[in-house]
Amino acid sequence: MLAEGWDVIGFDIERHEYGEHRYPAQLVIQDVLTLHGSQFKGADLIVASPPCQAYSYRAMPWKRAKSLPPPDNTLFEACFRIQREACEAAGRHIPLIVENVRGAQKWVGRARWNFGSFYLWGDVPALMPVTLRRAKVGGLDWKPPHDPRHRPGQAFNTTAEAHLKVPGFRFDGSGRSFQSECVGREGIPHRTAGHWTNPAEHEGIKQHGSGREWFAGDGKISRVTSSRSPGRKFASAMIAKIPLPLSRWIGRAFKP
Repeated sequence: MLAEGWDVIGFDIERHEYGEHRYPAQLVIQDVLTLHGSQFKGADLIVASPPCQAYSYRAMPWKRAKSLPPPDNTLFEACFRIQREACEAAGRHIPLIVENVRGAQKWVGRARWNFGSFYLWGDVPALMPVTLRRAKVGGLDWKPPHDPRHRPGQAFNTTAEAHLKVPGFRFDGSGRSFQSECVGREGIPHRTAGHWTNPAEHEGIKQHGSGREWFAGDGKISRVTSSRSPGRKFASAMIAKIPLPLSRWIGRAFKP
């Protein structure tokens, strides 16, 4: 939103400062449940991302997860309460975008749209970006060199089945991944060892690899570290971060 020229004010119950990483705009420390929509009567857009852990866990294929009682939807519902109060105070409609996980749909209703594993509710724009899929050896799109249908440099496709070619790329056993080649040639961001950046932003995937890879990070964070530790909370925050291509699209769509 900042990159698109918005004036941004964030609300959270804690600051979430991890070394050089912190909220980049004005931040108000306040429990969302104590907010009243009249505080937002001058806003042009409200964006919310309630905690997703309860929804994600209940979507797991485990008996223990399936036997849990329904999750608490209080924070999710508070987003729409705040919007209603803001609209009443402003005398106009103020759009709201709420982001969460696929598993939340069972408890809060079907999402309007999704960008990979990022699901959106509320005033979702009619036109939204598509996610990019990586090619798979032996898949429907890639054909081996000896196949008459093989096309050199064939790459991944979008959900619209359009092809994006990467010149010179081959599945040659060199150990180079297609994702790495795309980064060099197309400028698509990805996570590299030791750097805490959002993974596979253009694919809309919250997490690639194992929990060990993410929570170990620079080698100082253990998977068995308390979930309340700064390291684990930092890793979780980076995994859940809304991809830049999606957030910038929303920013452009609603810019006054």
